[in-house]
Amino acid sequence: MRVHVLLFDAGTDSEGIHSLEIAGRTVVLLFENPDDAERYAGLLEAQDFPVPTVEALDREDVDLFCREAGYEARLIESGFVPSNDEERLFMAPPQSNRDVSNWKDDAVTDDAMAERQAVEPTRQGLETELESNPELDELRRRLEGLL
Repeated sequence: MRVHVLLFDAGTDSEGIHSLEIAGRTVVLLFENPDDAERYAGLLEAQDFPVPTVEALDREDVDLFCREAGYEARLIESGFVPSNDEERLFMAPPQSNRDVSNWKDDAVTDDAMAERQAVEPTRQGLETELESNPELDELRRRLEGLL
């Protein structure tokens, strides 16, 4: 099975994979549908995040990479509908991003380099951010219109 992931600096020595930090876990999103991956990449770009490339890879290869790096691989199936606040982050990136201006120099190993978005680990903090952010509310309305 092929999945679609978001890569930064694809094909270079400093290639990195997009991930989310959720409650102390590093989660890599594996999109079944390339359009969903492109949509998520566009949302990152709208947040002034470095523009990722959508790459189709064998799921087994990505799963192996994630296991070896200590990451959690999360498949986002076509037609995915989030059922909780954490899963909503799989449809729209969080508002706050980790500073990635020097991510290439991070302490992450070369073969496991990843750009990450910081997500408030507490449910209360996440709900507050989701409920009180007008930009996110507008984004949520647009995404719901796509479903």
